[in-house]
Amino acid sequence: MASTEMNADAALPPGAANVEDDIKAWEAGERRNKWKLMAVRLALAIALLSLWEYGTDRWFDALWFSSPLRIARHLVVWAQEDLLTHLVITLRETFVGYGCGTFLGILTGVLLARFTFLGKVLDPFILAVNGIPRIALAPLFIIWFGIGEPSKIVLAGMLSFFLCFYATLSGLRSVDPAYVSIASVMGASKRQTFFKVILPAASPWIITAMKISVPFALVGAIVGEFMAATAGLGFKIQLYTAQFDTTGAVTGVFVLMMVVIAFNSILNRLETHVLRWRPDASAGGGSEVQ
Repeated sequence: MASTEMNADAALPPGAANVEDDIKAWEAGERRNKWKLMAVRLALAIALLSLWEYGTDRWFDALWFSSPLRIARHLVVWAQEDLLTHLVITLRETFVGYGCGTFLGILTGVLLARFTFLGKVLDPFILAVNGIPRIALAPLFIIWFGIGEPSKIVLAGMLSFFLCFYATLSGLRSVDPAYVSIASVMGASKRQTFFKVILPAASPWIITAMKISVPFALVGAIVGEFMAATAGLGFKIQLYTAQFDTTGAVTGVFVLMMVVIAFNSILNRLETHVLRWRPDASAGGGSEVQ
């Protein structure tokens, strides 16, 4: 029996017996690096917050910068009152606009990339519209769509649209023609080439634009609420600022920051799933298997 196992090991290619050990060692190293990164981030956040708290009323006046403990206390009180109501309104404005803007931006980029002549016709018009500062359109959107949620949704969607549109268009146009030629030689149809070769190759551009669009969409909703609104986090931040309540305003900004971080973590998981075919760059630093 032992001789059989020895013969089986001898039949393996050189170095193949260590492949599984190398993979386990690499996975263990990745887990250690992940926990190390999280620990360093947490330590840095605690250090910055501690420095801020210590400096309050020593190095700067709490009236202008508040403090982490004051913000935490205000957040608890606000959560027991109407935080959830205003948060839901802002999230609805942001993500309805974000969803519509990213979908239309990606769809438009795909269409103009596939139909080159149509892209050349519409290019100066799209460039002209993109040249308009979107924030400058906020007062017009409020006039056209009212002070309710639609005006904020349109503004958030417009800020998301152009980021996703240009990223999709650039990503599709930058695909190496050799990939398309190889797919054609292998008998792939145009539809198969697009969905199996071109779109996956451009997906890093698209996912990156989707991640960048999140804070822009949130900015659109908040600016719209600054202009004219009766509810929402932007409305509350504006109200706190008018009352010189720095703690309330900074608490609102903190909540917005947490929203962006949470949604970006979701997009990071989506990116990992969509780009699972792409080799991990960190794997290049592993041991070479010969």
